[in-house]
Amino acid sequence: MRVCGLMSGTSLDGLDIAVVDFSYEEGKVRHELIHFKTMPFDDGLREELHKLMDPAAPLQFVSSMNMYLGERYADSLKEALQEAGIGLETVDLISSHGQTIWHEPAVDLDRAFARPNTMQIGDIAVIAERTGKKVIGDFRTRDMAAGGQGAPLVPYADHVLFQSETAGRILLNIGGIANMTVLPPSGSEQPIIAYDTGPGNMVIDASVAKLTDGQRSFDQDGELAKDGTVDDEWLESLMGHDYFAAPTPKSTGRELFGTTYVDAFWAEGDERGRSAADKIATATMLTAKTIATEIERYIQSHEVKEVIASGGGVHNRTLMEFLQKLLPEKIRIVTTGHIGIDADAKEAFVFALLGYLGIHQKPNSLPAATGAERATIMGKIAYGL
Repeated sequence: MRVCGLMSGTSLDGLDIAVVDFSYEEGKVRHELIHFKTMPFDDGLREELHKLMDPAAPLQFVSSMNMYLGERYADSLKEALQEAGIGLETVDLISSHGQTIWHEPAVDLDRAFARPNTMQIGDIAVIAERTGKKVIGDFRTRDMAAGGQGAPLVPYADHVLFQSETAGRILLNIGGIANMTVLPPSGSEQPIIAYDTGPGNMVIDASVAKLTDGQRSFDQDGELAKDGTVDDEWLESLMGHDYFAAPTPKSTGRELFGTTYVDAFWAEGDERGRSAADKIATATMLTAKTIATEIERYIQSHEVKEVIASGGGVHNRTLMEFLQKLLPEKIRIVTTGHIGIDADAKEAFVFALLGYLGIHQKPNSLPAATGAERATIMGKIAYGL
């Protein structure tokens, strides 16, 4: 079965498209990544999506963007397939994560109508209508209905695809938010553990946008951070955020580390007399230190020998250098490219896999990662023509 996985993450840089051929043989999922492409979002769309992540955003605008993104996703997919010389008629299924604009896994249950909730927009019915293909999407809500946090979802695929028989591995994804999956050797009695470690690129990207008045949206190769000095005292204070001490499983997003957080971060840097480069260096080290702190918890218990990284953060050389220096020398950091999956393509690939399993009515969630009461079959379906 040929599945197109669509993913647009919290960094809002664009739509990732992975075309994957799947089969199920001898109880195992076989896969081949046929094509990967990122279709960038223009500045205007990024700005509008940022606005919708404000709790006060008008419902009318949210609803309208839901329909618009469905159109945009469908058109982007058709364009990417055409560029690659892949016929739309060869596609059996489209699996879309959608664009998260709100994720609230913990709420005050004393409020009568409050429930854990999440919202991903980019309506799958619109994608189905524009492409004529069957579409599966809106994965997170089913896990929440089963008592989970609806995140992280990537760990299920990490478990299926990357667990080693001989050594422990940590699968690290550095997108807007960073998350990791701790995989013991397959014969171990240790559990699989997965959760969001905290900000990945989110605070760095927003800081760069502040510095450049929106002319740049990320720190190319980590060059800005490289020119700055980390404020260790400030870093220690930042590490005191409640999220980092919260028990697992846990997940987070822009609700904790978005605009409000970055505005306060930037203002505190000014009060401390730090240059823009120092602020970006400190934000970069915050991501590295929060990740490294979590990795070190499991090196011994899960026999971890290597960290396999993916996501946009792997291109930030300063971030990756900070992370390697914080970890013991025996821990090797490589990218998913070393095991056959483009580091940028991983999340789109994962949602292609989750869609493939969901459409075949096979469980595609990992309760150990999300905190759900049981494994579920995630995803809602919109049929094609």
